[in-house]
Amino acid sequence: MAQKLYVGNLPFSANEDEVRELFSKHGTVVSVNLINDRETGRPRGFGFVEMEDHTAAMSALDGYEMGGRNLRVNVAEEKSRDNNRGGGGSWR
Repeated sequence: MAQKLYVGNLPFSANEDEVRELFSKHGTVVSVNLINDRETGRPRGFGFVEMEDHTAAMSALDGYEMGGRNLRVNVAEEKSRDNNRGGGGSWR
């Protein structure tokens, strides 16, 4: 089963191909998803990499310097619906 990694502190110039190439040196990459700002379309400096086995990539790339920035790589946590309440409620 593939495992998803959170990759933070990415250089804003990084693209999916570069990230895929870097992580594929440490295992099979299933997918790469870099996050862009909804309003501006500009990169937000983080993303997710899904791998067959994340262990080697996580230990090798956490703190790795890419484009002058030290990457933060850890296991992605599932987003809970309770933590994302959104708007619409009434305040009293």
